[in-house]
Amino acid sequence: MTQNGVIVGLDIGTTMVKVVVAQNNGGRFNVIATGSAAGAGLKRGVIVDINQTAAAIQQAVSQAAAKANLSIDEVVVGLPANQVNIQKISGLVSIENQNKQITGQDVVNVTNQALNSLSLADQTPVEFLPSQFIVDGFDGIKDPTDMIGVRLEVQGLAYLAPNKVVSGIKTAVKKAGLTIKAMDLAPMALAPAFLSDAEQDFGAILIDLAGGQSTASVIHDHKVKYMTVDYEGGVNVTKDISTVLGIANQEAEAVKIKYGSADPAQASEEQIFYVDAVGLSEKKPVDEKYLASIMEARYDQIFDRLDQQLDEIGADDLPGGYIITGGNSAVPGLLAKAQEHFGQNVHIARPNQIGLRHPSFARALAFASYEAFQTDLQKTVKAVLMGQLKEFKQEQAQTYHQPEKGENLIETEVDDGAYLDEEQPREGLFKKMKTSLTSLFAETNDED
Repeated sequence: MTQNGVIVGLDIGTTMVKVVVAQNNGGRFNVIATGSAAGAGLKRGVIVDINQTAAAIQQAVSQAAAKANLSIDEVVVGLPANQVNIQKISGLVSIENQNKQITGQDVVNVTNQALNSLSLADQTPVEFLPSQFIVDGFDGIKDPTDMIGVRLEVQGLAYLAPNKVVSGIKTAVKKAGLTIKAMDLAPMALAPAFLSDAEQDFGAILIDLAGGQSTASVIHDHKVKYMTVDYEGGVNVTKDISTVLGIANQEAEAVKIKYGSADPAQASEEQIFYVDAVGLSEKKPVDEKYLASIMEARYDQIFDRLDQQLDEIGADDLPGGYIITGGNSAVPGLLAKAQEHFGQNVHIARPNQIGLRHPSFARALAFASYEAFQTDLQKTVKAVLMGQLKEFKQEQAQTYHQPEKGENLIETEVDDGAYLDEEQPREGLFKKMKTSLTSLFAETNDED
């Protein structure tokens, strides 16, 4: 960055680009500016109009830079959970230096060794979480740096995103005149930003209600164990209002923001507003309760589908409950509607930074804070990942080692859900989904 301690989080959403400029001074994390722009040019997490996306990025970043009074040339950009695959991997290297003291380079070597064992099919690794390091057979080590040994092993979870998603984001950011400092998977960054340590440890469901899609992630043992994406969000609610009331999409969005609620029980038939309906010479009267019933139908559909996916894997009753964030979590009545579907253990998480309270900036803030509080080990691992991303070419995506038959893998759910089972070998999806909760959340013995 052009200013010491400054980190810029970039969230490229379906309809909006959000930017948060923050500064980390000795562990004190403060937001100093924000920026936003409409017209992100995405569909189902994939950039479909590079020029439109790049222009929106430029506009949002320029706005934030002007507010912060600094130049911005480097960003931490987020990746959606769409079609993310989770694989369990391991690596093993010998310690090269003569005194056998493990250095950061040894960590780089063993991380590269683990990542090179991945089975890739049009995907590239974007996150790697070491579960443990093993030095000369001694396991359970969180950071092996400066230890003495002759052999270093690592075991952990790799998260792979589709090439089309990664390459689209890289191209758009580059075309906007920026470089990428890091790429962070959205649920991975959101969890530490909006869940307590206990919620991340014992288990909770993180629901991100965005404009173009809604994502539910299972967080347990400080890891993302499962992700599922529903391709409906705030855009669909606006379209419903537009269709039912017969008004332009722009007016429907304004009506939703000014008069809308997700819960008809909290709206009134006596509160009337007027819209310019197509085909009518006079303004059409609409009551807020009727508007709420339109919005409720879509939120019911989104929550029903997410709940079904979570119920199928037995992750619908975790101690931490449900934490909801994203722009649509600000809709009045949303909490009551969510509690109808998921029970009373639901709360809305909003940014609590001074001058930044709206949940639509949750992801951009999370990307900045996730980068700000990385440990030295995490920075080393992230540097390896970013190095591989720079060398990444789509046509080389299938040159990696294929796993041996019977080798333990982490299953990927069809329809954009990533499912983690660290104990069972690959088998039928629905047979696995009906196993006990312990198969979802228990770590293998060699990772305890």
